Amino acid sequence: MQFRVVIRSVGMFLMVFSLTMLPPVLISLIYGENAEIPFVAAFFLTLITGLICWYPLRKHHRDLRLRDGFVVVVVFWVVLGACGSLPFILSPQAHMSITDAVFESMSGWTTTGATVIENLSVLPKAVLWYRQQLQWLGGMGIIVLAVAIMPMLGIGGMQLFRAETPGPMKDSKLTPRITETAKALWYIYLGLTAACAVAYVLAGMPLFDAVAHSFSTVAIGGFSTHDLSLGHYNSAAIELVASFFMLIAGFNFALHFLALRQRNIQPYRFDTELRAYLVVLGSVSAVSVFYLYSKQIYPEFSQALVHGIFQAISVGTTSGFTTVDRSGRESIMVAWPAFILALLIISSFIGGCANSTGGGMKVIRVLLLYRQGMREIMRLIHPSAVIPIKIGDKPLPDPIVNAIWGFFSLYVVTYSFTSLALLATGLNLVTAFSAVAACLNNLGPGLDAVASNYAGINDTAKWILCFAMLAGRLEIFTLVVFFSPAFWRR
Repeated sequence: MQFRVVIRSVGMFLMVFSLTMLPPVLISLIYGENAEIPFVAAFFLTLITGLICWYPLRKHHRDLRLRDGFVVVVVFWVVLGACGSLPFILSPQAHMSITDAVFESMSGWTTTGATVIENLSVLPKAVLWYRQQLQWLGGMGIIVLAVAIMPMLGIGGMQLFRAETPGPMKDSKLTPRITETAKALWYIYLGLTAACAVAYVLAGMPLFDAVAHSFSTVAIGGFSTHDLSLGHYNSAAIELVASFFMLIAGFNFALHFLALRQRNIQPYRFDTELRAYLVVLGSVSAVSVFYLYSKQIYPEFSQALVHGIFQAISVGTTSGFTTVDRSGRESIMVAWPAFILALLIISSFIGGCANSTGGGMKVIRVLLLYRQGMREIMRLIHPSAVIPIKIGDKPLPDPIVNAIWGFFSLYVVTYSFTSLALLATGLNLVTAFSAVAACLNNLGPGLDAVASNYAGINDTAKWILCFAMLAGRLEIFTLVVFFSPAFWRR
């Protein structure tokens, strides 16, 4: 293990990350809120910490190895959650404890969208902007952003990219050089964000809210500038805009890149994972709409259609935006029937496509688990048959299939033990199981006591859920490998 390289890398990343404290300062000055001091203080504290880590080792130039990459990713995300909490701790308007501040920061960076803030209206716009900005930077991964500028920093980036990129097939690159891959991803990400902000403005959302919500929409995060989330606007047009951009943000970003490079839609048409993704969301949407209308939750079919599709996409992609019931006062995560809520939570386990900003296990993994199950059934009928598992026309190597089964088993074990840990803190069954599902899948809202926010649960539970959010964002393996004794042996 090259600890000097790891410390130097984390130091440089922290210095770069400190710059993200400056946009909220500008927002505070524009709106005359006098809320910039916490961000200025956080900027200097983060910058100095990074400088202390980097400066003594600035001349130690060595490439990162695979093992180093895993350590940098895990350490950086933990440190990032801690440093990201500084503005919340220092802001007098937020009044947040260290536990709440770290929870809010980790939720933002992992694009989970679970919040402990009960009254967003009292916060300055600088703090609201910062929350949304956290999710936007976390959406494609701050590590990938750092990879794009690594030539200037003198560090090789492929190890970090493999450790952080979501999805089972991590060695594929869009371009021959990893730096160009990261840049391509971020150009697409930035373009989608800008288009989403414009669409929100055209749908009637104020400019500040439009930009802020575009951050969390394309990041599939779910943070909002209002307590009622998108239900604050009571606008079908805004919900349809959100649905569209959440849906395409859940696509594999490699498909967006190939479609732009080839200037046609063929990459979308022939992608097996994308078809499965659309079938899952389409099925959940159809069931939701039919059930809501048949049970007269919404007496008009148009209302059931808009709310059913919006919520199915929001939860299915793990965005976590919510609307309100017919009274306009209560979140649908409280007001809707238990059947629909359970269906939505289950759909979040599938999540978005690989290499998207969505959470969950990823559609490709669930698809391959299904096909593996079908293959085993066929083997019972035809024991001598050779039945390959294919994606499109390409058979998958057994190591990939085995790795997916390993991932699934770790996912189940992590979910089970984390749920038991929450129950041990005194939470009830529905709250504990839904909270872990929401945090491990990077969804955000859960059920019962965590349907609206997580302010009411105990501090121990919040720290456990921070672990779940981090495990979900790094897709289990990266975090589990870090704690494996074999990983630290020479």
